[in-house]
Amino acid sequence: MARTVQAPLDEATVKSLQAGERVVMTGKIYAARDAAHKRLVAAMQRGEALPLPLAGQVIYYVGPAPAKPGSIIGPAGPTTSGRMDPYTLPLLERGVAGLIGKGSRSEEVKEALVRHRAVYFGAIGGASALLARQIRSSRILAYPDLLSEAVRELEVEEFPLIVINDCHGGDAYLAAREAYRSDGDGSQRSK
Repeated sequence: MARTVQAPLDEATVKSLQAGERVVMTGKIYAARDAAHKRLVAAMQRGEALPLPLAGQVIYYVGPAPAKPGSIIGPAGPTTSGRMDPYTLPLLERGVAGLIGKGSRSEEVKEALVRHRAVYFGAIGGASALLARQIRSSRILAYPDLLSEAVRELEVEEFPLIVINDCHGGDAYLAAREAYRSDGDGSQRSK
């Protein structure tokens, strides 16, 4: 059974999350991909105000497809998180508490998640139409010229996620690999 978490995330929630835990998220999150991350970090370096709050917030690495007439948003599946690694540390330093994407993170990002008390969630790749059903509203906040990569505010309800990296150094991907190597009685599988 999945645990319900509310976005934005408070410190107690972040500290309570464990790698491998299934959660459903409800609340306000922000969509941003590569180009938007580059602009946000450049704005921070110039000392400019940002178009979204960062403290306690959750950023979803998504560039949704255009919405069909009458739809809130088009398919909205996660993009590969490693592409955001060069921009992640400044956002964590400003208080971002959660990141959503797919795939592994660099050692530098995993260490920063521990240092800044944040969590990385995995969303299911290849299920973009199903994930879009959990998005109740979408509005562009910044960089509309980036089209699908513009920064968006999303209201989500019971958005399904898995905690991949927790703020204690837990890593669901590493734990799964270790479990696979063991056949259950402690012996190792051949590699």
